[in-house]
Amino acid sequence: METSSSFANKPSRREFIYTGLAGGLGLTMGDFFRLRAAEQAELAPLVARADSLIHIYLPGGAAAQETWDPKPNAPIEYRGPVGTVDTSVTGVKFSQFMKNTAKVADRITVVRSMTHGEAAHERGTHNMFTGYRPSPALAYPSIGSVVSHELGARKDLPPYVCVPNVPTEHAGTGYLSTAYGPFALGSDPSTEGFKVRDLNLPAGVTPERFERRRSILDTVDSHFKYMEQSDALRAMDSFYQAAYSLISSPSAREAFNLAAESDKTRETYGRNAAGQRMLMARRLVESGVRMVSLTFGGWDHHTNIARAIETNVTPFDQAYAALIRDLDERGMLDRTLVMVSSEFGRTPKINKDAGRDHWPRVFSVAFAGGGFKRGLIYGTSDATGSEPESDPLTVENMAATVYHQLGIRPDKYLMSPGGRPQAIVKDGRVMTELLA
Repeated sequence: METSSSFANKPSRREFIYTGLAGGLGLTMGDFFRLRAAEQAELAPLVARADSLIHIYLPGGAAAQETWDPKPNAPIEYRGPVGTVDTSVTGVKFSQFMKNTAKVADRITVVRSMTHGEAAHERGTHNMFTGYRPSPALAYPSIGSVVSHELGARKDLPPYVCVPNVPTEHAGTGYLSTAYGPFALGSDPSTEGFKVRDLNLPAGVTPERFERRRSILDTVDSHFKYMEQSDALRAMDSFYQAAYSLISSPSAREAFNLAAESDKTRETYGRNAAGQRMLMARRLVESGVRMVSLTFGGWDHHTNIARAIETNVTPFDQAYAALIRDLDERGMLDRTLVMVSSEFGRTPKINKDAGRDHWPRVFSVAFAGGGFKRGLIYGTSDATGSEPESDPLTVENMAATVYHQLGIRPDKYLMSPGGRPQAIVKDGRVMTELLA
């Protein structure tokens, strides 16, 4: 399995020597970096285990103790107010509100030892969406934008879609061109009369008129391309082309047509935000979208965590279990990677307001499909949920593994502004322990 390259992580003694030789030959550091990037581009591509990624993000910081990693034997102030349920994996328990997910535990991987050092919402979110710690010097691209950049579009569909909206600036393109940004639905698929924003022709615009407008725009574009070759113009051109493809392709528009699903299927997922968003995600990856970034709920439970968890987990549980079963029954799970994450976890001890506060030292994430093992509980937190007890999983290693399964080399360089290459993941190791 691949690991991050030494050059992407820090310059080696050999590279300092190469740099000195390059200076003696009259090459700039920029020339040197470009030569190294070109050299790396010739490396053999990876074989993808997953065609698509569904990232289910639980904003606010989901408590592992009340979801994936309950502590039934801990003192009550650590255990909390929520009970447990047995799962289909012997000896493993989930929260009492995850009774449906418990039944598909033998099809998923749960990591109970996720860890990083960022306790602020924005910084934790940046970690989980980009695989990098925040930096004042550079805006890093999200996983979705890297997927868009590296894998491109299929079947006239955007490679990267956010359901229902772009949840954070950290879900964007960072130093990459804005052409690799996400397409957002613009409204919640669970709402009455749901329609995808900008997907249909405006009233009064016929297909013929649409084609004439496209022809005129192409003529104008060709003129301005000779005048200025900027990222903004190139990105604008790619956005227009993508928009035209969506509007003019019946099959692409049909991918967003949630009404085509049977009432039974919609009820199985749940007639709520969690259910319809996850059902939409399945339709999109089935139609050819490379990555769907999906958000659900508000998990910043500083007060009354018992009630808040029941409100959030109950619909999530129904929808998530339905998604895993649906993908599996359709023969899609092996080629679709489903990841559930949050920016951090919650404090080991219940606070004075019957809630839990921010805690990044240890929390849980879950994976399914895409070449991950089935029925695996990886890593442990300690008896009170305070620290990883075994096999901690870093953000960098998580990101490297996800990219690897999608057929993207995590140690590949991408060019940032100024011509300096940046590794897709820095210091990341592919976690073969998680893979089938």
